[in-house]
Amino acid sequence: MSVRVLLVDDQPLMLVGLAILIGDTDDLAVVGEAGDGREAMRLVRELRPDVVVMDIRMPGMDGIEATRQATAEPDPPKVLVLTTFDDDEYVYGALRAGASGFLLKSMALNAILDAIRVVAAGDALIAPSVTRRLIADFAGTSGPAAPEPAADSGLVAEITDREREVLALVGQGLSNTEIAERLVISAATAKTHVARLFAKLEARDRVHLAIIAFEAGLVPRRR
Repeated sequence: MSVRVLLVDDQPLMLVGLAILIGDTDDLAVVGEAGDGREAMRLVRELRPDVVVMDIRMPGMDGIEATRQATAEPDPPKVLVLTTFDDDEYVYGALRAGASGFLLKSMALNAILDAIRVVAAGDALIAPSVTRRLIADFAGTSGPAAPEPAADSGLVAEITDREREVLALVGQGLSNTEIAERLVISAATAKTHVARLFAKLEARDRVHLAIIAFEAGLVPRRR
């Protein structure tokens, strides 16, 4: 069965480009397009897509509020935030609203297709290097979208010291293989630790784990 995708962006060229590209695939299908958050929510409820590719800055209801409402729906879709990143200080807020991850508008269209497939499968979002960039950016901001990390968060009080180490490395955007190399453990062991963190912290995905690590003070703030 094809992954049902709803495209949400106020730039018609972006919608057209993605729709044409997805139309050439066998495993993805565009079921709707919206130019703002309100229309997106109407279509989420009407069409029940598997994945929503969501822009941030749109007229009327923005992508953050639309993400919050979409992920609060029964059997909610996965949401991938679409952003220019360097100019958009609201990505962190969108992830806090329930987005499973983010995409960069500068990414190759084929890479965006691959990211949709990854999210639809319930796996990690995009390249760890991009997660590192996201966390580094928001660790250095002082606006409302980047909360001050607590010295010790109740969310991580019950995890083991090793799990705390792994969580800190996830917060830096490292993959399981990179974590294994850093801690001199096997990739399978690193994967097991990450799986336990998902369960203990009730995290949606690796980006959610990274946010928890940041808020717990495990990711150094950039100066």
